Amino acid sequence: MAMSSVLLMRKGLSVNGIRSLWTCRALYADQTENFSTQQSTQEQSKESDDEYERNIKAKILTASLKFVHDLGWSQQAISAGAESIGYPGVIHGLFPNRGADLVQYFYLSCNNKLNKILKEEAGIVQEGPTKEKKTMESQVYNAVETRLRMVIPYKKTWPQALALMTLPPNVPKSLANLLTLVDDICYYAGDRSVDINWYTRRVVLAGIYKTTELYMLQDTSEDHKHTWKFLERRIKDTTQIHALLSATSDMPLPEQALNRATEAASAAFTTARNILGLNWNR
Repeated sequence: MAMSSVLLMRKGLSVNGIRSLWTCRALYADQTENFSTQQSTQEQSKESDDEYERNIKAKILTASLKFVHDLGWSQQAISAGAESIGYPGVIHGLFPNRGADLVQYFYLSCNNKLNKILKEEAGIVQEGPTKEKKTMESQVYNAVETRLRMVIPYKKTWPQALALMTLPPNVPKSLANLLTLVDDICYYAGDRSVDINWYTRRVVLAGIYKTTELYMLQDTSEDHKHTWKFLERRIKDTTQIHALLSATSDMPLPEQALNRATEAASAAFTTARNILGLNWNR
């Protein structure tokens, strides 16, 4: 009788133990699922908050651009832009880099706008293969002109923007913006090279863009026609230089072509110094 009671007690403990273990595991699984759901919800909430903040920043910076003409690329322009759409002026604290953040936003917006234009044009060409395709030089010229025309409305204060982006903390973003721009232009112009020419074309085009941009700031001709002529000459010079470098070594080089090559190379190095905010004598 005593033995039977012991067996029953052991059996009961065994059953109760299994039930307890199962309950604990189920509870743990439920807690884990709840934690995962909560974590996922928190992450989504964080992403939602980040997106909300980005949207607010974009609205403020977009509104700030119309104040650049009078206030420059500055914290004051950002405050004025915020107030114009119902936010307090002190919200400029969202932009720790002040005017540089405004320049960065404008540059990225223009790059994205050009990217969409180039993509649409490329799509039109693919849909109509019978349509005569423009040369790479022509496509590059049109793309650079289109992009520079986006700066013209802000030409008066653009030297200030360039100066801001040559400050050491802003140089990496400035170079990234420029390289993104020239990469898009080269890509949609048909450059699919994977050799050293990939780098060469983009570096050369960066020099052409910055040189033409600086020329445009001093151009007072109607519709900046002198700037577009300058751009055309730079692209033609680059094409001739490429042809010269591709020629056999026993071919004589015309003196005029060498002078143009020297001029283009000098302009490229000067532009590089301007981009990096450096100044030295050679």
